[in-house]
Parts: sequence; C-alpha cells; structure tokens
Amino acid sequence: MRIALHTKVRADRIEEYEAAHREVPAELTTAIRAAGATSWTIWRSGTDLFHVVECADYARLLAELEQLPVNVAWQARMDELLDVAHDYSSDGAAAGLPVAWEL
Repeated sequence: MRIALHTKVRADRIEEYEAAHREVPAELTTAIRAAGATSWTIWRSGTDLFHVVECADYARLLAELEQLPVNVAWQARMDELLDVAHDYSSDGAAAGLPVAWEL
C-alpha cells in the first residue's frame, strides 16, 4: 500500500530538520524496514513536508514503531523541529492524505 502524509517543519528549524535527515540512525531505518516499509520519501515545499510511504500495512507499521525506543527518541527530536508532526498513535493510521487523482 502507498500512504501520503503531510507534516510541517517550523520555519526557523528547516536547516536542522534537513541536517537530521541526512543522519537518520541506522537502527531506525532498520526498524522501519522491519515494520514493513519498503520506501519512505519526504519532499519539502517551504515548511510543508509531504511523505510517501510504501508498506504492506500502515497500521501495523505505526503499531510496531510507536513505542520502539529508537523511534520514540527520533520523534522527540522531530517534535522540536515540527509544527505538525507524524502521528504514530493508532489514530494516525487514518491520517493519510486522500487520493484526489491518479494516472
């Protein structure tokens, strides 16, 4: 399945956000893959961040990552940089952007 998400970085923290993503911990990327993600891409337009996640089961991915210490630490770091964060709760599974058109 493919999930699109929208988050927002704080305008004064863009450089820190991008620097953090140049150094995502290997333990976190391994955990994301183990939870079922095959691809995760983030685009930025100003402060808007658009994510596309390819995974077998997005609700399962969130459930496996929500309380994982490496992800909890990463999300705490992201909370300092984001105005709108990625929702790892069970409610977050329904937070994907609806498809408006597809070719």
